[in-house]
Amino acid sequence: MELTTIRHVQLHGWSVMTIPDDDKGPGWSYTIGLWHTHRMPELAMFGLNVELSQTCLNELGDKARDGVPLEAEQARDDVIEGYQVHLKSIDYGWYKAFFGRAIAFYRRPPIPFLQVVWPDRQGSFHWDRNPDEQLHRRQPQLWKRPEDHPVSVWIQDL
Repeated sequence: MELTTIRHVQLHGWSVMTIPDDDKGPGWSYTIGLWHTHRMPELAMFGLNVELSQTCLNELGDKARDGVPLEAEQARDDVIEGYQVHLKSIDYGWYKAFFGRAIAFYRRPPIPFLQVVWPDRQGSFHWDRNPDEQLHRRQPQLWKRPEDHPVSVWIQDL
């Protein structure tokens, strides 16, 4: 566990880990410490610029700190201006592939994780009719079990 992460959790209540885009696929960001400090689920956001997703996760962390709940199946319009996002429970089968530093921090998973799911430019989500195909490439569907996830870049390291 990085000392920087521990210090961020001590000072701010959580830290945001960023994994940038690479030749394997899109980047993602996730929190460490929201559960520890505020008993709110950790959050993950995939496929956007990691600086933008870090900002979004910090804004949600600020709201959690201020007592605004973070709950599965919650629709939020206070994360990305002009768009709604949905919070979806992440299946435990994905934890090792995406949240290794959170596992190292807590040492006793499972801890609750929610995926912050964003829509395409028309406001459509994975579960809507005919969303932009880019949506499926940019963010996984971690609310599904890994064996039920469509074939994509997101299942290559399982």
